[in-house]
Amino acid sequence: MVDGDDTLVDIVEVRDQGLSFFENNKTIILGIVFGLAALVIGYFVYQTFVVKPAEQEAMAALETAQVEFERDSFNRALVNPNPSELGFVDIVDMYGGTPAGNLANYYAAVSYLNVGRYEATLSYMEDFDPNGTMLEAMKYGIIGDAQSELDNFDAAITNYQKAMDAAGDNFITGGYYLNKLALLYRNQGNTAEALDAFKRLKRDYGQSPEAGMADKYIEMLEASK
Repeated sequence: MVDGDDTLVDIVEVRDQGLSFFENNKTIILGIVFGLAALVIGYFVYQTFVVKPAEQEAMAALETAQVEFERDSFNRALVNPNPSELGFVDIVDMYGGTPAGNLANYYAAVSYLNVGRYEATLSYMEDFDPNGTMLEAMKYGIIGDAQSELDNFDAAITNYQKAMDAAGDNFITGGYYLNKLALLYRNQGNTAEALDAFKRLKRDYGQSPEAGMADKYIEMLEASK
């Protein structure tokens, strides 16, 4: 019974100590609890009344700009799809933190590439965060296109190689950018690298549309050696 009494006394002491600690630090403890509750509530309020409406507005604006993009009206898609409507540039500025705003970076980069503004292409494409290997491959490929147009051929080669690595076994994107790399090597007079690239195009991406022209280039490059 003595051991039992000692155990009971210990439990009572622990309880009393806990109550005493709470009473002595009640203000701090309640402040922490209420602070955490406020953070949780604030997060849900922000998500519900700020983030979601912003994403819906951004998606609606993006759809309007995409219409002009699909018509190849790239300048209109960038800044003025319709009166009172936002272009890709405005969508990035206003909704850059949303998924739609991120996608607007991609569309803006491609639009600028098509109108010959290659520095702007690089700026917007660098800010684009791709979701998935295909979009990652396209990001690097478009950067490669812009760098090539700016005569930054080493940077173009590096980005075409990154595009191919991101494409992996995807013969459509992989073949497309390997062909661009091979043509760039050829135009630069790098016969050995171009020949290797065209042979790889035929071997590894034989199903791609670009592989059908590989034999012609292989014959031309081998004849020039």
